Amino acid sequence: MTTTITSNTLRQKKYITHRHPNNPILTAADFPNDIVTAFNAGVIKHNDQYFMVCRTEDSALGRYMWVCDSTDGINFTPRPEPLRMPTHDPVFMKYVHPTKSYWDPRIVRLDNTFYITHAADVTNGQTCQLGLFKIDDDFNQLDWLGLISLPDNRNAVLFPDKIGGAYYRLDRPNDNSFDIWLSSSPDLIHWGNHRRVIAKKDVFWSDQKIGPGSVPIKTPHGWLCIIHGVRRQCTDQVYSLGAMLLDLDDPSKVLGISQRAILAPETTYELIGQSPSVVFTNGSILEPDGTVRIYYGAADTVLGLATASLDDLIHACLYE
Repeated sequence: MTTTITSNTLRQKKYITHRHPNNPILTAADFPNDIVTAFNAGVIKHNDQYFMVCRTEDSALGRYMWVCDSTDGINFTPRPEPLRMPTHDPVFMKYVHPTKSYWDPRIVRLDNTFYITHAADVTNGQTCQLGLFKIDDDFNQLDWLGLISLPDNRNAVLFPDKIGGAYYRLDRPNDNSFDIWLSSSPDLIHWGNHRRVIAKKDVFWSDQKIGPGSVPIKTPHGWLCIIHGVRRQCTDQVYSLGAMLLDLDDPSKVLGISQRAILAPETTYELIGQSPSVVFTNGSILEPDGTVRIYYGAADTVLGLATASLDDLIHACLYE
């Protein structure tokens, strides 16, 4: 698939994304047991099947990663029970509580293996670190590979291909600057060569903090990354989505950033919930026809789906 991007036409669209008419596509009511929220899901397409790993929570504040299956990427069916955590791993049990600590899974396929990055409260919830799971091809069995960052860090997103023989990731350290950083690794465990990719001040539609969203999409024009940004509205924080384009060979080089949000909370299910005024993505998929599906948590309560054309997203990064 090839795309042609031109800058001849000034685009006047408010947003370039389109909400699915069936939104929210997944709610707590779709799950068995005592689930009260379902949101912030990693999603991947493999062998024409869609696998979602959804963040769910129960009324006792327990957190679970719950796999949902789909043949069309719209209608997802949760499995009978959540993924079992590796409670046999002593390091996991010491640092990551098996029902309280982990959240916001992001799925990537690397070297024919599926990996899931996650954030985890550690040190009695006083700080956050990044963790890494490996999961089998049927999305049944998790293996925890360990903590892969110093505190305080979150929003880890792995690139789906090696670059120059190394693994790369984006993340967002909580160092009060709230910028997006890049690092590389020879083995997915040991990370270095840290570089700031974009600063919060570079994103016009965000003034509080920014962070990586879904796994970067490789295009002929660069790595397309859906990101989130937070702005202050009176006493509330509003989470919106945008996009940036990174160089294919040197992802520390920014080719462009959308100057406007591509999706912001507007509907009732995005404005009202346990975290009001939030749209937040962990997963996006590029379809063969050039449509990008963006799966997003709405108000930290339900899951929505928005679509955009690849051309429009790249145009937004380069020319708007």
